[in-house]
Amino acid sequence: MKWKRREVTEWRRQLSRLLFLALFFFAGIVLGQVFSSRVPDATGDELARYLTDFLKLGEGDPAPRTVLSAAALYFRYPLAAFLLSFASIGVLLLPLVTGAFGFFLSFSVCCFTAAFGPGGVLLALAVFGLRCAVTLPCYFLLAVPALERSAALACLSLGGGRRSAPVDYGRKWWSRLAVISGALAAGMCADLTLAPWVLRQLLERILA
Repeated sequence: MKWKRREVTEWRRQLSRLLFLALFFFAGIVLGQVFSSRVPDATGDELARYLTDFLKLGEGDPAPRTVLSAAALYFRYPLAAFLLSFASIGVLLLPLVTGAFGFFLSFSVCCFTAAFGPGGVLLALAVFGLRCAVTLPCYFLLAVPALERSAALACLSLGGGRRSAPVDYGRKWWSRLAVISGALAAGMCADLTLAPWVLRQLLERILA
């Protein structure tokens, strides 16, 4: 009975941390929408040129530079969450990183929509859809326990190590990292393979 109560209590704590970070993520989305309204009209032409150049670079096997760029896009936020789990300052920075994640995602999608109209939604889906489907759950699966560990480190720092349990980075933590890294790598490979083809089909219809 006590074990079940502890499990329920831990589940509630994890949910509260998830909701806390989700609030910052949605706040970033709102800010991204606000700032995207100030983007000049010439952005549409710039985006069209960018997408055309992107497709030219994506012809044939992906270049090392393309692979590195894709890796940065897929791993940057989950990696930031992982690293911040080892620092007490993470309890302050993790909400800000989560807000930045929502801001730049929302800003980018809104720019596509403003530049290309209804077709911009499909373009944004082709560019960001698979990446978001992979990186968002992976990020929160790391960020929630990372927030717990960074908060525990902050308590240890402020309390001088007294009345605080040691921070656990056991096998479960590293197994989670390994599984998430594999999922991110698989998503990145699928994105490099599928996204250029889908984007090319949409651009031929929208920019024709």
